[in-house]
Amino acid sequence: MVFTRGYDRLVNLSDAVIAIAVTLLILPLVDKAGSIGETSPGDFLGENIGPLLLFGLSFVVIARFWLLHHQIYRVIDGYTLPLVWVNFAWLLSIVFLPFPTELLGQGDHVSTVAGALYIGTMLVTSVTGLVQLVMITRRPEMQLESVRGTLRLTPAVVATCAMAAAFALSFLPQIGLYSLLLLLASGFVEGQIGRRQKARATAATAATPAAAAAPTPGASAAAAAEPTATSATSATSDHP
Repeated sequence: MVFTRGYDRLVNLSDAVIAIAVTLLILPLVDKAGSIGETSPGDFLGENIGPLLLFGLSFVVIARFWLLHHQIYRVIDGYTLPLVWVNFAWLLSIVFLPFPTELLGQGDHVSTVAGALYIGTMLVTSVTGLVQLVMITRRPEMQLESVRGTLRLTPAVVATCAMAAAFALSFLPQIGLYSLLLLLASGFVEGQIGRRQKARATAATAATPAAAAAPTPGASAAAAAEPTATSATSATSDHP
């Protein structure tokens, strides 16, 4: 059953949870800054350059996931209970991300387990986001009339597969977090697929009016025969 009442509350709750998750990312650095003591700000920043970079990376990751979530939920105006629960699973992975982020910032070397946990959390976010998109695609009554029949799963599938590959490669000590570079390649592939799908949709839209305006063969033959029949009738009336 599709519900429309309370849809705004679902979206607002998701936005609030994401805002809290982003805030949690910076709290460990805020705690360290509170006990800076005699250390100069420059030395403090130099000592915590790794955690600062991880904070920036995780901030961008969560921002990217929020944008994808926003793109999904702006094309619907209703929801189902299964969709709500999958969305909660998606939010859980978002809230959990600050934990592996903090683990990565501990010590001088990145732990393989911490790196795998970090990317694995992102994989859960990608999978639950894809599941939501699948559920919405299969229920046209949840979608806005302007987008029904236009939603595509291919870009989300490509991104999720790339994340799964990055997760598998993260267990290799010589690769680790560098496996995230696969996401750059997946972004390029998604862009190419999106442009091709848009071009096909534009071509199909342009072809529809042309096909409607073109006369059918039967109609053309009838139109051509009509003057001939009229002339024959006139000739018969002139020569009784």
